[in-house]
Amino acid sequence: MIQPKEHFHGSDLEKIQQVYGIKKEDITSFSANVNPLGVSPLLRKQLSSHIDAITSYPDREYTALRSCIAAYAGCEAKNVLVGNGSTELISLLIQLSHPKKALIVGPTYSEYEREISLGGGSCLYYPLPEENGFQLDVSHFTAQLNERLDLVVICNPNNPTSTAISRDGMRRILDVCKQHDIFVMVDETYVEFAPEPEKISAVPLASYYNNIIILRGTSKFFAAPGLRLGYAITGSRDLIEAINSRKNPWTINSLAVVAGEIMFQDTAYIEATRRLIAGERERMFSILDADERFHVYPPTANFMLVRILSPQLSSGELFERAIRRNMMIRDCSTFPFLDQHYIRFCIMDPEMNTKLLACLLE
Repeated sequence: MIQPKEHFHGSDLEKIQQVYGIKKEDITSFSANVNPLGVSPLLRKQLSSHIDAITSYPDREYTALRSCIAAYAGCEAKNVLVGNGSTELISLLIQLSHPKKALIVGPTYSEYEREISLGGGSCLYYPLPEENGFQLDVSHFTAQLNERLDLVVICNPNNPTSTAISRDGMRRILDVCKQHDIFVMVDETYVEFAPEPEKISAVPLASYYNNIIILRGTSKFFAAPGLRLGYAITGSRDLIEAINSRKNPWTINSLAVVAGEIMFQDTAYIEATRRLIAGERERMFSILDADERFHVYPPTANFMLVRILSPQLSSGELFERAIRRNMMIRDCSTFPFLDQHYIRFCIMDPEMNTKLLACLLE
């Protein structure tokens, strides 16, 4: 298992406060990849009126919530699983399937490898080629698949590269995995931020393939990481029954259920988020791309990966420069296949984005 060095995660504001003496309330986290608009206005307005929901247990089947998610995601409610964040669903999948050998497309989120290793499995990485802008070559990738693999893990759009695989590409991957009896786990945490999510999301494929599970949550797009509401979509009835029989009842509390039902229907907030991210993503990319000290990889999600070309700069130095101004970016030297030449930051409101650009381009 790859052992990353000590680093600051987007949620480590308390640690930053201790190390740098900066109040966590004063830090703008460009590392957490959370919607800068904050919580849905509709949710803020309505949730308090549902406080009495905590006086009773939630529906054990979460029927209304799953129907709401299905309408939002474009699938059938019977194919929806809900959990205490997507991390619970990842854990349950690994515990049930016990993959002995998994192939992870990386660099990517470290929790996949951790869960597989805890389950007694081993992981291999398929490195996204930097010379190809970290875009996956589907033909080359599928040629590496074989019967010795039990599980393929893909984050789409990928964190930290912000690159994405088209639905057609994912279909090709599923076809080859089906031939080799490989299950595919696709993490779509950031797909809602994409310019055209309908060309990327694998959700429609769950109606035709039973060797895929798609993970999503409310932490990033709906700016609700503390809500711990995640969901998964799969066409495998056996997997759905196995997970439902294995997971503890009522892992989602009553207020989280109500919050989910409200958030997924706040269309004004959803559209405002997409407009903001699209506009600022294009603006920030064009400004940084014009500076010869940096190479910016075209982003699909609400964050971008930048390679530092200047020999006078490093990811650690830029992290220090930004945090001294109460802005936290991600030093990517802890990701597999990346080093001290890479940083990642998410898109915030225009004023803060301008401040970060000024800091980086100083």
